[in-house]
Amino acid sequence: MKSSEYPANEGGGLLIRDMAQDDRPREKALRMGIKSLTDTELMAILFSTGIKGKSVVQLSTEILADNDYHLSKISRMSIPDFLKRYKGIGPAKAIALYAALELGSRSAADAATLESPVVTNAQTAVKLMRRHLNNLPYEEMWVMLLSQAGRVIKEVNVGRGGVSSTIGDVRIILKHAIENLASAFILFHNHPSGTLRPSRQDDELTRKVAESAKLMDIHMNDHIIITDSGFYSYHDQGNIL
Repeated sequence: MKSSEYPANEGGGLLIRDMAQDDRPREKALRMGIKSLTDTELMAILFSTGIKGKSVVQLSTEILADNDYHLSKISRMSIPDFLKRYKGIGPAKAIALYAALELGSRSAADAATLESPVVTNAQTAVKLMRRHLNNLPYEEMWVMLLSQAGRVIKEVNVGRGGVSSTIGDVRIILKHAIENLASAFILFHNHPSGTLRPSRQDDELTRKVAESAKLMDIHMNDHIIITDSGFYSYHDQGNIL
């Protein structure tokens, strides 16, 4: 593979074309597999070129270091915020990075659903739904609709709110359950703040949705609050009808 396939702008830091042939990210991926690459090397492949004054390797390293080497911190930023924070990076590079992060998230979630598992506990439910609610800077509410056997029929976004609250409409939640002939459902929302403690509004919504669903012979199995580091299950805490 020619070094011209790894262009880099002028500036300090190691250029990919100056690296040993066996250490170049693409050659390394072909030889040892994509999983052998570091986060810096993967990002360098996505960016392809550096910016003025920085090689692509230096650029990738500095972005990761600025986020304590946590890709999840990068994914929490919106693309406009990323562009403002890292001057010199154009929309094409930013979009390529965020597309890769989103593909990784979707791939992990898809792998979890391949065997169409029966959802019998909060851990399984969270594993399937985390892709929708991780790394969001605002609250969203989702409902997982279940068949009588407990298999997932559909996952639906039923509300979006602000940083500290979201709006859940009982009628919209039950409308989706009825239209999809669901026998049961699980309600989810996230707390961007990271707190796992339900609010008074969370408790009230849980009560209202569970009682309304019961009148229609549909069971609300759980209401789960998801954060980036854990989850709270009303069912597991004995706080569901």
